[in-house]
Amino acid sequence: MTPGIAIRHYDHRQAAELRPLLLEVYAEVYEAEQSDPFASTERFARGLDGWSGKPGWTCVVGYDGDQPVGYAYGAPLPAGTPWWGGLLIDVPSEVVMETGNRTYALSELMVRLPWRKTGISRLLHDGLLHGRREERATLLVDQEHPKVHRLYETWGWQTLGDLRPRIPDAPLFHAMLLPLRQACYGAAPVTRLSG
Repeated sequence: MTPGIAIRHYDHRQAAELRPLLLEVYAEVYEAEQSDPFASTERFARGLDGWSGKPGWTCVVGYDGDQPVGYAYGAPLPAGTPWWGGLLIDVPSEVVMETGNRTYALSELMVRLPWRKTGISRLLHDGLLHGRREERATLLVDQEHPKVHRLYETWGWQTLGDLRPRIPDAPLFHAMLLPLRQACYGAAPVTRLSG
C-alpha cells in the first residue's frame, strides 16, 4: 500500500453523507472538461444519485491524513439492465446476459491531481473489487483516453468491444471485462470480437 494512504469502504447507506465529497472531488478532477455537457457536474450528480441509490452500491475513498485523494464506486448490474444496449458489436446473448449478481460495474475511478502517478488508482481499484462475489466486473473507458485504456489492460481488463450509451451526448467507449472469481482466471480470455 502507498504509505500513509487509508482506504475506507462505504455502501449505499452512507451515500447521502458522501455525496458532497464525491461531487467536490469530481468537480476538481474534471474542471477542465466542464464545458463538455457530458462531463458537467450536474450530469455527474444525477448519475451519482442513480448509482448510489442501488442497494448493492459500494464506494472506496482514499485518504492521506484527512485529505481525500480519490475514490471509486460501482454496483452490480441488475437483470434486464440497459448497460449493454449501446454495444456496437454482435456478441452471443450469454455474454451480455445479466442476473443481478453476475457482473459488478465499476462506474467511477478518479484521483486528485497531487496524488496521480503514485499508485493510488490501483489501490482504489483493488479496494473496490476485492472480495466481490460476482464472477466478473465491467467498466467503460472513453476512447479519447487511450492511456487509461492501456492502464486497465495492464491490470488484467480485456476489451469486449465498442459501446455508445443510449444517452444524449455520450462519447464512444471501450467496454471492458475483468474476471473476478478464482475459478474464472483459468477460463478462456475475453477477446475483442470486432474492429
